[in-house]
Amino acid sequence: MTTTTGTPGDTGTPDGTGTYAPRPGAAPLGRMIAAQAVLETKMLLRNGEQLLLTVIIPTLLLVLFSSVDIIDTGAGEAVDFLAPGVLALAVMSTAFTGQAIATGFERRYGVLKRLAASPLPRWALMTAKTASVLVTEVLQIVLLTVIAFALGWSPQGNPGAVLLLLILGTAAFSGLGLLMAGTLKAEATLAAANLVFLLLLVGGGVIVPLDKFPDAAQDVLGLLPISALSEGLRDVLQHGASLPWGDLGILAVWAVAGLAAAGKFFRWE
Repeated sequence: MTTTTGTPGDTGTPDGTGTYAPRPGAAPLGRMIAAQAVLETKMLLRNGEQLLLTVIIPTLLLVLFSSVDIIDTGAGEAVDFLAPGVLALAVMSTAFTGQAIATGFERRYGVLKRLAASPLPRWALMTAKTASVLVTEVLQIVLLTVIAFALGWSPQGNPGAVLLLLILGTAAFSGLGLLMAGTLKAEATLAAANLVFLLLLVGGGVIVPLDKFPDAAQDVLGLLPISALSEGLRDVLQHGASLPWGDLGILAVWAVAGLAAAGKFFRWE
């Protein structure tokens, strides 16, 4: 066996160059966020329960209720009413339900605590999670749009207004999802997130028009983020509205309140 010795000032490789490979230290912040976002996206898409919520359920609802005359959706093709609501449901399933459940169990198993001690700042971790949500939503929207077109969908309106609604809706549901995941136990988050998903699916104007509910209930349901998002998308894509300011305002309030509350009350342990 041979040994290598260096001079007293030699702190590098045996040849004394002082060069290490790989170099110690944290990677650039942008690279860390991108790597974490890719990991978050892969984990989300590999989770069977989340795949059911984010892809299969919205797709089945769109195809079933567009093909079978079960619910009176008013004048025009059923798909013209259903497609905007299902797009809103897709945003909720990913930004709220999926993110709340995944983050809640990461918190329970100590994953968030360990990541918080890494060179990746906490805000950067949340940025990576948000990027993962946005990537997943893009995939959902592309898939659902293709299916809707195959079913005879004829959208209209301003694409910019649609994008603004989707962004505000994502922010609103992300804030609520992170608030739930950061304050409740993982099992409670799992139960509550799925329950809220089902309740908002039925009462949020996604499949059943809000005007089918009693007048008093309509006033309350119309203030929910899923109702504002689905009705706002419907106003633009079905009725050709320019900017549904009322729905945008409701979503903005939910987004600010939800993200602020999540930032204040989120517990990493």
